[in-house]
Amino acid sequence: MKGRADGGQKKRVIALVCIAAVVLVFVYLFYGSSDNRASAIEYGRKLGLGGDEDGNKQDDTSSSFGLDDGFTPRSFPVCDDRHSELIPCLDRNLIYQMRLKLDLSLMEHYERHCPPSERRFNCLIPPPNGYKIPIKWPKSRDEVWKVNIPHTHLAHEKSDQNWMVVKGDKINFPGGGTHFHYGADKYIASMANMLNYPNNILNNGGRLRTVFDVGCGVASFGGYLLSSDILTMSLAPNDVHQNQIQFALERGIPASLGVLGTKRLLYPSRSFELAHCSRCRIDWLQRDGILLLELDRVLRPGGYFAYSSPEAYAQDEEDLRIWREMSALVERMCWKIAAKRNQTVIWEKPLTNDCYLEREPGTQPPLCRSDNDPDAVWGVNMEACITPYTDHDHKTKGSGLAPWPARLTSPPPRLADFGYSNGMFEKDTELWRQRVDSYWDLLSSRIESDTVRNIMDMKASMGSFAAALKDKDVWVMNVVPEDGPNTLKLIYDRGLMGAVHSWCEAFSTYPRTYDLLHAWDIISYINKKGCSEVDLLLEMDRILRPSGFIIIRDKQRVVDLVKKYLKALHWEEVGTKIDSDSDQDSDYVVFIVQKKLWLTSESLRDME
Repeated sequence: MKGRADGGQKKRVIALVCIAAVVLVFVYLFYGSSDNRASAIEYGRKLGLGGDEDGNKQDDTSSSFGLDDGFTPRSFPVCDDRHSELIPCLDRNLIYQMRLKLDLSLMEHYERHCPPSERRFNCLIPPPNGYKIPIKWPKSRDEVWKVNIPHTHLAHEKSDQNWMVVKGDKINFPGGGTHFHYGADKYIASMANMLNYPNNILNNGGRLRTVFDVGCGVASFGGYLLSSDILTMSLAPNDVHQNQIQFALERGIPASLGVLGTKRLLYPSRSFELAHCSRCRIDWLQRDGILLLELDRVLRPGGYFAYSSPEAYAQDEEDLRIWREMSALVERMCWKIAAKRNQTVIWEKPLTNDCYLEREPGTQPPLCRSDNDPDAVWGVNMEACITPYTDHDHKTKGSGLAPWPARLTSPPPRLADFGYSNGMFEKDTELWRQRVDSYWDLLSSRIESDTVRNIMDMKASMGSFAAALKDKDVWVMNVVPEDGPNTLKLIYDRGLMGAVHSWCEAFSTYPRTYDLLHAWDIISYINKKGCSEVDLLLEMDRILRPSGFIIIRDKQRVVDLVKKYLKALHWEEVGTKIDSDSDQDSDYVVFIVQKKLWLTSESLRDME
């Protein structure tokens, strides 16, 4: 009996020692260690972070983690590998778990639906196993690392259309598309020829600069337009071809996730000279032509819609019916055929309001009400109505824009909408030129001519930051806050591109899609709105590529906050400089960080 009691006591001692050891290991893993391979990374994996598909398990990574209550962890947990491509506001698992009642026929399930605060992922998004630093532009236009986007189903599904081809450890892009199997370059030249543009170049001497490609596939159309100084917003939803925009951004081609559903596109009126649809599988006749009317809203006076589809040339009964109904609709919208050849028709929008005013009373679709702001886009429903021109555009018989590249630095005609003077515009342009020069001086030890390609300006104002980068081989997504002056129309008038967004929510893009983020006053801005600064830092980390940079231009308080989280985010300081602009308060600071390339323990084991 005595022997049994001693044995039980030993077991209790051993159990207590084991419990103490587990607690010590937990504390060590959570509060960080010097080895990035084994601390937060392995800890996050063991948690199995992420909700299950039946919706019964709440995510352990939600904001109930308490990140912005004054506590500063030395490490963040790492999301489960399942979330390596997480887009929080376009997450179909979230839609299923929250049992949202959406109309699938209207594509509502492809629109933004952001998680409530208790369901947010407050964890670091891991790169896929074996992730490599992306191939540099311009080589990336034609090939990417397969391991970075390990999805090859499009290569098989579209094998007859030359979208993409798997070759060893790379995916190649021959430049094909659904209606241009033999290359986007030949297709683009054919369109220019149809419009009688000089030398079959679509930019028409700089008069055609901004293009909207809806249902863009892997964005080869937009990629091949870049050599003609044409900037394209390539748009596609996260649908059955779910990785097409991810491929586009990995290639270094401007692109964005989105859908023509029930909400307005996130671009102001009169933004694009040409809209393009190549077999984009959109029913343009639905709901009284509401989707075609949304295209009409974002087209400039005299803008074009290039439509390549069987309805434009096929002779079977159904295609002929669609063609007749679509022709009747665009005629009532005052569009005219500019050219038609083989599989493609190009319609032209009128230059003035004259045709609208000459229509018979009661003609459908109607003109939009005078109180309908054509530039209000954030969360605004589409309407089946024609957006008439302003008195200025009507009298000008066009947008009055200079050809590219002069339009980049010419005061935009819509400056007057904000009460801005030409002098203010010119001063802003020069100020940001000086600031960008200063940024590149700070980055000089880390950056080469091809180090960055995809850039985002998170609070773009008039787009002068992007304008200052004209001579660098980059493109810039200019983001304008949803509740501030909608200066995005000035940005498009300058021949640049962007979107409206609220940084209290996640941006509609895949993880690891931007090489450089410019965060001018945006962290202070969302703090004033009552949103979490730490949530924003995690979102910035999500969309930034490993080895990418963040330029923070903000108050000293914000810089101090970011410094607290450098280790937890796997960021390192590159440089700091006190802002010496005479227009700014003296306590503004420029702080540049670089995101380290880190891999999960499973990735490291695979590599070994």
